[in-house]
Amino acid sequence: MADSQSPQRNDEWMPLMEHLGELRKRIIYCLIVFVLGLVGGLFGSQPVFDYLVEAAPVDNLDLHAFSPWDAIGLYMKFAFLISFIVAIPFAMFQLWSFVKPALGEKEQKATLVFVPWALVMFLVGLAFSYFVVFPMAFLFTEKVTNNLGLEQTYGVTQYFSFLFNILLPISLLFELPLVILFLSRIGILTPALLVKMRKIAWFILIAIGVMVTPPDVVSDLLVAVPLVLLYEISVLLSKIAYGKRQRALQREIEALDEA
Repeated sequence: MADSQSPQRNDEWMPLMEHLGELRKRIIYCLIVFVLGLVGGLFGSQPVFDYLVEAAPVDNLDLHAFSPWDAIGLYMKFAFLISFIVAIPFAMFQLWSFVKPALGEKEQKATLVFVPWALVMFLVGLAFSYFVVFPMAFLFTEKVTNNLGLEQTYGVTQYFSFLFNILLPISLLFELPLVILFLSRIGILTPALLVKMRKIAWFILIAIGVMVTPPDVVSDLLVAVPLVLLYEISVLLSKIAYGKRQRALQREIEALDEA
């Protein structure tokens, strides 16, 4: 009996290994692009640094280096951010390429649209976090420092770490509708599951909004409400995408029955 079952196990094992090999290849491609983006980002770090200092929420921002490694670390942080922006659409394309064989022709065309939108949504989140959230958080800390009668001395590493800790999480959260729509379109997520997870999702998003903003109700709402709305938009998009997928599958079943 063992001999009769072993070929079936081998047949099941080989496709799994092929999928893992394909996934590894896609991940390697993403890492290569990310590394190349880091190299290119090193050359773009200086202009980005100059702009962010010039556009700071306070006039005449005076930054200080407290360690010989501060400048090098700062270059790497900017290179990482630039590389991340470049790598996002490429990573989405690799994800699409990985699941493409399991999709129908119409689904392939429909999901390919998500690739450029991944960059658009990340940039929208970047703009929201930089022009809305960051000034609120920064000016609040300034106010508290002045109320205590302290003289603010800005370390360049501390200043940009504070900035990036706000920008990156919020920018990534703006990818949420796109990711959920994509996963719903290929049948991995369902609207029912998203509705079931609503309370947990709301709690996590509100917690993130509270953590990255000053401890006052107005600031918390200005960040938490858009994040919750993003989730609700994601649920709505999931219902639309899942409904289209179900109708397409139903038409295929009916066509097979007629044949």
